[in-house]
Amino acid sequence: MALPDSPSTGTAPDPGAVRRHRTLFRAARRRRNPPLRRTDITVTDEAMVRRAVKAASLGNAMEWFDFGIYSYLAVTIGHVFFPPGNETVQLLSSFATFAASFLVRPLGGMVFGPMGDRIGRKKVLALTMILMAAGTFCIGLIPSYATIGFWAPVLLLLFRLVQGFSTGGEYGGASTFIAEYAPDRRRGFWGSFLELGTLAGYVAAAGLVTVLTVLLGDQGMEDWGWRVPFLVAGPIGFVGLYLRLRLDETPAFKRLEEESSHRSAAASAHVEPSATADLKDIFRRQWPTLILCICLVGAYNITDYMLLSYMPTYLSDEMGYSETHGLLFLIGTMVVLMLLINQVGRLNDRYGRKPLLMAGMLGFLVLSAPAFLLVKQGSFVAVGSGMLMLGLSLVCLLGTMSAALPALFPTPVRYGSLAVGYNLSASLFGGTTPLVITALISVTGSDMMPAYYSMAAALVGVVSVAFMKETARRPLDGSPPSVSTPQEAALLVESRAPTPRF
Repeated sequence: MALPDSPSTGTAPDPGAVRRHRTLFRAARRRRNPPLRRTDITVTDEAMVRRAVKAASLGNAMEWFDFGIYSYLAVTIGHVFFPPGNETVQLLSSFATFAASFLVRPLGGMVFGPMGDRIGRKKVLALTMILMAAGTFCIGLIPSYATIGFWAPVLLLLFRLVQGFSTGGEYGGASTFIAEYAPDRRRGFWGSFLELGTLAGYVAAAGLVTVLTVLLGDQGMEDWGWRVPFLVAGPIGFVGLYLRLRLDETPAFKRLEEESSHRSAAASAHVEPSATADLKDIFRRQWPTLILCICLVGAYNITDYMLLSYMPTYLSDEMGYSETHGLLFLIGTMVVLMLLINQVGRLNDRYGRKPLLMAGMLGFLVLSAPAFLLVKQGSFVAVGSGMLMLGLSLVCLLGTMSAALPALFPTPVRYGSLAVGYNLSASLFGGTTPLVITALISVTGSDMMPAYYSMAAALVGVVSVAFMKETARRPLDGSPPSVSTPQEAALLVESRAPTPRF
C-alpha cells in the first residue's frame, strides 16, 4: 500500500500516522530525496563547455546557412530548375522542393536520434555534418533545366532529401549536446548560442546572396552566381566536422555508459530497449511529452520560418521591393536579434523558461496583425518597425527553446525523443510554411495571410507553454546535478544533507 505522502497518491501525510510511524515516514522521504554525495555531482569545465557550444553552434549555423540560401534564392532557383512560363508556378515548385526536404526529416530523426542515444552524441553529430555539407555542395553542381531538362529538378529534389535526412539528427543532437554539457543554472545562456548560430547562418546566407546580387545582377545570378553560396558550404562543413571530432562525449552520456557497464548481463538485457532509445519505447512511454514537444516546435517553427525564410519573398512578391532591399531589411532585423539573444538566455535562467516562451507566443498572437499592417505601409520606417515587432517576439522563443526542449525528456532517450518530436513537427509545420502562405495568398487574395497563420500557430503555442513544467535551474531528468564550480557542488551537498537530530 502506498504511503499517504507518496507520489502515487499526491496527498499530504496524515499527521497522526506520521507521529505513530516516524521511522517509516523518515525512511520513505529519504528514499525519494536521498542525500547527495560529492561524486554524484558533475562539475563542468568551462573551457570544455565553450568548445562544445562552439562546435554545436557552428553545425547549426551551417544547417541554417544551407536552408537560408535556398529560401533567399527561391525565385532564382525557380527560374533555373523548373520549366519557364508561369512565375507563380515556378515559385510554388521551388517552395515545394524546399518543403519536400522536410518530409524526410522525421525519418532522419528516427534513424539518428536513437543512434545518438546508443553510440553517443558526438559520433552522430559528426555524421550529420558530413551529409549536410555534401548535400549542399552537390546542389551547387547541378546543371540547369535549360541544360538537362527534367533531370535538373529531379537532382535538386534528391540532394534536398539528403539535406533533410541529415538535418533530422542535427537540432536534437546539438541541443542535447549543449544541454548535457552546461551547468544547470546557466543552461539557458549556453543554449542560446545554438540559436545564435541559427541567426548567424541566416545572416551569412542573406549577406552573401545580397552581395552577389548587387555585383552580378539578376541575370548573372541566374547564369552562375546562385551556385556560389551552395559551393561555400563544403569548406564550412569540414571546419565544423574538425571541431566536433575534437570533443569528448557529454558528461551525462558518459555517466549513462558507466551505469550500463556496471549492470549484470541479465540486467543489461532487461533494460536494453530503454537504454538504446528504441523507437517503440519512445512512442509508448514518451507520447504525452512528444505531443507537447510537437505543439511547441510547430508554433515556434511556423513563426520562425515565416519571418526568417518567407519574409524576403513577401516583400518582393507582395510589396514590390527588390530582392536586395528585402534581404537588407531582414539582415538588419536579425543583427538586432543576435545582439539580444544571449541576454534572453540569461533572463530565462533567472526567471524561468515558461515566462519567456509565453512572452514570445503572446507577442506573435497580439502583434502579428499590427506588424503586417505596418509592413504594408511600404515606407522604410514602417517595414523596419513591423519586422522588429515580430523579431522581438521571435527572440524570446529563439533564446529559450534550445534549453527548454532537451529538458522535456530523460537522459537515456533524450536525443531520440527530441529528434523524433522536433522533426515530426518541423516536417508538418516548419518547412511547409512558405508554401502554405504562398498558396493561401494565391487562393484568398489577402496579403494578411502570413499574420493570420502566425496568430493561429501562436495560439497553439500559448496553450502548450501553459502545460509545460518549469525546468530552469534544475537537473536534467535522469542526470545528476551539474554545477560550475567545486564550491557550488559543496554548497549543494550541504543543502541536501539530512538535518542532524540530537
